[in-house]
Amino acid sequence: MAPMKWLVLAAFAVTLTFSAYAQINYAKIEILTEQYTPNLYMLAGAPGDADPNHPDGAGGRIGLLTGPDGIFMVDSQYEQVTGKVIAAIRKISPQPIRYLANTHLHVDHTGGNGNIVKQGALLIAREELRSDMARAANTDPARLPNVTYGMGDPIKFRMNGEIVDLIPIRAAHTGGDTIVRFENADVIMIGDFYRNYGYPFIDTNNGGSLKGALEALDYVMKISGPNTKLIPGHGTIIKREDILPYRNMILDVQSKVQELIKQGKTQAEVLASKPTAAYDGKIPGALGAAGGGTSADRFVRMLYSELKK
Repeated sequence: MAPMKWLVLAAFAVTLTFSAYAQINYAKIEILTEQYTPNLYMLAGAPGDADPNHPDGAGGRIGLLTGPDGIFMVDSQYEQVTGKVIAAIRKISPQPIRYLANTHLHVDHTGGNGNIVKQGALLIAREELRSDMARAANTDPARLPNVTYGMGDPIKFRMNGEIVDLIPIRAAHTGGDTIVRFENADVIMIGDFYRNYGYPFIDTNNGGSLKGALEALDYVMKISGPNTKLIPGHGTIIKREDILPYRNMILDVQSKVQELIKQGKTQAEVLASKPTAAYDGKIPGALGAAGGGTSADRFVRMLYSELKK
């Protein structure tokens, strides 16, 4: 494929990522506060019908480490709810927001970047995230990270009596994923390569991969202890033992789809065979609308596309 044609298609894919949220009723979104330690909080959108893309909780979860050194913030939610996010933060702490880190590029996690930067925060994320975001149409430059990094050792912040690790993950949910570990609190924000509402969403248009998602799940299990709180970008809080059945489900459906491909089945035939049927009744939101079909359909289409390669 010619380089210019590839760039046009890539920009279109990123534009779709940032424009697929048109039906949200931002006025109805309520921001809830969760406290994990005396100075570690999470903000999450309330469940309901305000955000049809995420009925389990509107938008992506935000992390807040507070204290005399200022606030370390993880992700920024939708741009349209920044006022509500700031109001929730100010109920917790009057300190300035010094740093904002992004777990990945999707707009429910990065939409408010520009507004938070205007509060004085230094925005930090993967170079891949910045590159992908910069290709989207009409991107506010303030939403782009000021400081970027690639694969390698974690970046460590020592503030407010905590050690915060920004740990780059190789091509999982997207091509620029980061997990964020709060060492002393024994809490890890794992972004969106794990979800317990609906089937996994691997955004292959923006660099995500099945192999990378499985490796990321293995890595999280490796660095987690028995009491580590694992906090997805959406959904309920989990522990290390919750990842194994999730990973096994992915491998089982992958195996079924792979066998059907070996039999010469088309994507439509694979979808019709319902390779997720054994799990559809066990996973909340499994048959909810997603990506032009159900969450199960989107997952199977992704598997078919990846395995056909």
